[in-house]
Amino acid sequence: MKEAVLSARGLCKSFAHNGTQVHILTGMDLDIYKGDFTVIMGASGSGKSTTLYALSGMDRATGGQVIFKGQDLVKLSEKKLSALRHTDIGFIFQQMHLVSNLSLFENITVPGYLNKSRPAAETDRRAHELMEKMGISHIKDNLPSQCSGGEQQRCAIARAVINEPQLLFADEPTGALNKKNTTEVLDLLTELNNAGQSILMVTHDARAACRASRLIYIEDGRVIGDLQLPPYDRQEEKSREKQINAWLGSMEW
Repeated sequence: MKEAVLSARGLCKSFAHNGTQVHILTGMDLDIYKGDFTVIMGASGSGKSTTLYALSGMDRATGGQVIFKGQDLVKLSEKKLSALRHTDIGFIFQQMHLVSNLSLFENITVPGYLNKSRPAAETDRRAHELMEKMGISHIKDNLPSQCSGGEQQRCAIARAVINEPQLLFADEPTGALNKKNTTEVLDLLTELNNAGQSILMVTHDARAACRASRLIYIEDGRVIGDLQLPPYDRQEEKSREKQINAWLGSMEW
């Protein structure tokens, strides 16, 4: 039986707009399992990104529970949430959000230095290893503005995993990339997952979803579909994409 790395129960998210409560998540129950590459999909406005931000503690839910490492993220203080994100949660954004006046190497190492449990020398060593693995070691001293979008996103991935998080979140990480860079980033995420990294990703792209071992479909803030898939095999990508598109069609995507 799979081990849940994160569990949500009765998850709700709403906000006030012109005097009216707008409900985005409406009592969602969801388990994310250790070692899975889980992908969340759904129509525009279904609550995909809201779910990701609520589950990661990047945005606080307005109701329910998010249990991670035995703690309810909904009830944690901002200080404790911040500490948890420094050690056990990684996050990849669509727009990268690299610090413009820091080099790629410095962008990657900053979260490592904030993690007081690891010596700075160990952070530097791991950063060099990650940059080598992701093919950006030759531009380690470049500023983000001197790099392509794919190089910046590879830097952002290295930054997100520098502290070896228990769970890596990714919000449309290929949404701003061209086809070549998209494939390279997805290959890196697949490689990380094959090495044991648990990943939860939101995407609107069926080709990106092919990398998933599990697909979750959301509609109106609730889970309405859950598809298990065998490990990704590039040789089977076309048939896998066909299967996913058929399943998405059954969800009326």
